[in-house]
Amino acid sequence: MSDAHAGTLNTLGAQVLQRDWLSANNIVFAAAGEESPATVVDTGYARHAEMTIALIERALDGAALARIVNTHLHSDHCGGNRALQARHAVKTYVPAPSLAVVQAWDEARLSYRATGQLCERFHADGAIAPGGTLRLGPALWQVHAAPGHDPDAVLLFEPQTRTLISGDALWQDRLAIIFPELFGEDGFGPTRRTLDLIESLAPRCVIPGHGAVFDDVPAALAASRRRLEGFEKDPARHAQHAARALVMFHMMEHQQRVRSELQAWLLSTPIFDLSARASRITLSPARWAHELVEKLVDDGLLQCDDGVLRLAPPAG
Repeated sequence: MSDAHAGTLNTLGAQVLQRDWLSANNIVFAAAGEESPATVVDTGYARHAEMTIALIERALDGAALARIVNTHLHSDHCGGNRALQARHAVKTYVPAPSLAVVQAWDEARLSYRATGQLCERFHADGAIAPGGTLRLGPALWQVHAAPGHDPDAVLLFEPQTRTLISGDALWQDRLAIIFPELFGEDGFGPTRRTLDLIESLAPRCVIPGHGAVFDDVPAALAASRRRLEGFEKDPARHAQHAARALVMFHMMEHQQRVRSELQAWLLSTPIFDLSARASRITLSPARWAHELVEKLVDDGLLQCDDGVLRLAPPAG
């Protein structure tokens, strides 16, 4: 992290706990008075919950966590909520459109069953709404709607330092899956509008949901727009990308799977049927699942030894 980024985060009373791609980054704010209790923005994946607790408690140096804020409710951003709620007397705030969904634990609208991902049930105490503000540390952050990757997502912007907590709306070198498109809804248009919003905010420092803090926002926006344009021209390509990314997430979670079991999981997980349809696949479901896994092996992302699949070691 650059000295400039470190100075900005220090001014904001924030620490960024950069995680791997299974758990989203955790942004931890020290308490700054009664209106600004010790807070974490996003809590990682459920299988990493013990590590998340340890990292947050170390960052707070013995102070008690009092608040959780989620940028959106995908499993890698809120999977640690329940464990933190069990350990600390925290209030939990989610994007306003998601509040009733969480309170009812409406699995038809939550993504966990459709994606075959783990998220233990948690409670939500309140909402953060676009157009509102949220005090984190000593600063007042703006809440903005950030639909696209997730229709209910928000991003947080601090106008004095022009620091953006982007969730999955902007990464430095990738574009997140645009989930509404897999469900037959418009996601490309909202994604483009969210990128335009970020450009209008002109952040100096971006804290993404995944990856390192960065400041070359024009380059990141240009890269995201190029990828988005490619997906808009060929939606089937986006659906294929989504299927590959979701398989890799599953493999990061489990580390290894018997090939036949992984392919059976694909056939039983609703998001992959949607991805296959959006990809305009004409193969049988079983053949499609086989070829999806085969391509990941051929591309060097997975290794197969005696019918057991594992993540390939990083190149170099």
